[in-house]
Amino acid sequence: MRVIVTGGAGFIGSALVRHLVGERGFEVVNVDKLTYAANLASLNSIAGKPGYRHVKADICDRDAIDAVLSDFKPDAVIHLAAESHVDRSITGSAEFIQTNIVGTHMMLEAARAYWQGLAGNAKSAFRFLHVSTDEVYGSLPPDGFFLETTPYDPRSPYSASKASSDHLVSAWHETYGLPTLITNCSNNYGPYHFPEKLIPLVLLNALEGKPLPVYGDGRQVRDWLYVDDHVRALVLALERGQVGRTYNVGGRAPMENIEVVNTICDILDAKRPAEKPRRSLITYVADRPGHDRRYAIDPSRIETELGWRAQETFASGIERTVQWYLDNAAWWRPLREGVYAGGRLGLIEKGAVQAKT
Repeated sequence: MRVIVTGGAGFIGSALVRHLVGERGFEVVNVDKLTYAANLASLNSIAGKPGYRHVKADICDRDAIDAVLSDFKPDAVIHLAAESHVDRSITGSAEFIQTNIVGTHMMLEAARAYWQGLAGNAKSAFRFLHVSTDEVYGSLPPDGFFLETTPYDPRSPYSASKASSDHLVSAWHETYGLPTLITNCSNNYGPYHFPEKLIPLVLLNALEGKPLPVYGDGRQVRDWLYVDDHVRALVLALERGQVGRTYNVGGRAPMENIEVVNTICDILDAKRPAEKPRRSLITYVADRPGHDRRYAIDPSRIETELGWRAQETFASGIERTVQWYLDNAAWWRPLREGVYAGGRLGLIEKGAVQAKT
């Protein structure tokens, strides 16, 4: 299969590209403009393979996307390119609107023009898979789970931009017949994760003896999904999913943030003992504005219809993740030293107004 992956140098995208090229033997063009969170070093294991190519391009650049589609003639597009960090969206929403909404519109229009030019089996087999988030559903009460039929209720600029992109994808299927699918996933974790998100940030801060910031009371619940399990779900959705369908992908591992932080501390203490327990580094800080209280996904549809199951428990996945970061300082240290050192993001200063763009 020939597949275009947008955002293939990001965390989930690079895991997907490594799987498609290294394990499935697909031909892949990775379209990524290489923003701060992208890292081609995450693709070193497949960079020299004949079936892989990176094209540095912005998904908002229609001419560039048209050129890639025309040249590569893919069987499918898997669209992951997005601004994804909630904290950054709070103080810099414009980039999220541009990339996540305008960029998705551009990808849909380019894919529609390409698909309409196909014929026969090539046209009927083409797929556009849009990768989204459970955050579009908003915040859950203490019980219950997100279903594919849960009404959208985004609470942050990030989740609102992703909800908008989901609606665009659905509309392009209903209006134009473009063969689309949507997946909404829970919080991913694993190797090659840019260290601004909770797990890699806490892990590296703890390793370096720095404070471990926990928002509010730390009892917000997130449903954790090991990135390789997510990748397998995406491939199943692409190959077997019903056109026009949405599939929620979750690891059936909802946990309070403070429990996640404590687990990381305890694993590091066992693997790399320090002078004092790393739980002593935990520092409670002001909560994120509009912080959703609880996420939890019911993945029954993808489990029953496509036969997907998460292979990693949180216990096994977090153990593998910690060990990977211990073994791969050459990957993350340049990011900590030159791109993002772990400072607090997403705080709204009194009277602050976002600059016009």
